[in-house]
Amino acid sequence: MELNEHNKKECPPMHTAEHILNQTMTRMFGCPRSRNTHIERKKSKCDYQLSQKPTDEQVMAIEEKVNEVIKCNLPVKVDFMHLKDAANLVDLSKLPDDVSETLRIVRVGEYDICACIGDHVNETSEIGQFKIISHDYDDGRWRVRFKLVEN
Repeated sequence: MELNEHNKKECPPMHTAEHILNQTMTRMFGCPRSRNTHIERKKSKCDYQLSQKPTDEQVMAIEEKVNEVIKCNLPVKVDFMHLKDAANLVDLSKLPDDVSETLRIVRVGEYDICACIGDHVNETSEIGQFKIISHDYDDGRWRVRFKLVEN
């Protein structure tokens, strides 16, 4: 089985938290997954295209929902499937032009599914607590910065 090379080693808890955040944003705001993401061990950031800045109440609801999902102790599973089959399940718009015909599909319980070649935890209880540390809005781009803290 031939897969695309991965050039970065993510922090598995932070990277899995990003998956949950992406799905939470999609569900709450109807926006696509983050287009610009920077995942690091100490803090990370994601950019979302939104028509207006989220209210303080919405930001708190995002953080609460991500933590609710984390606490569910969902399994994080990896499947491999052909690109054509994956097209029926996940958004393939961010994949490179030279993507392999076999994709690695990551599922966070029944909450999230996406094509991903990064490292993840085995279950969401390994993530810790998700905390939004700052956010700003500029011309349709909402940038959220977050960290993980021990439970």
